[in-house]
Amino acid sequence: MLVQQTDNQKKGAFFVEQDGERLAEMTYSWAGEDKFIIDHTDVSDTLRGQGIGRHLLDAAVNFAREKQVEIIPFCPYAKSVFDKDSTLHDVLR
Repeated sequence: MLVQQTDNQKKGAFFVEQDGERLAEMTYSWAGEDKFIIDHTDVSDTLRGQGIGRHLLDAAVNFAREKQVEIIPFCPYAKSVFDKDSTLHDVLR
């Protein structure tokens, strides 16, 4: 499953599309130049139970590591994963 990204320097998203339809999305907003806020995660019913939300979060974490920025997980899903997985805490704000 290919996770794609859009970013306009103010907001962005990690997403999965199939046949031109966005089936899963994790959106974020930049909070300065050194951090971004994950504010929403949505996965289509057709993809639920396949770990797609985690794939989106992993893409966000990899992006944060590459850019050397931190993540503020405002979204309940993202926050719950950060709370459970200490291997992600290097990018946690």
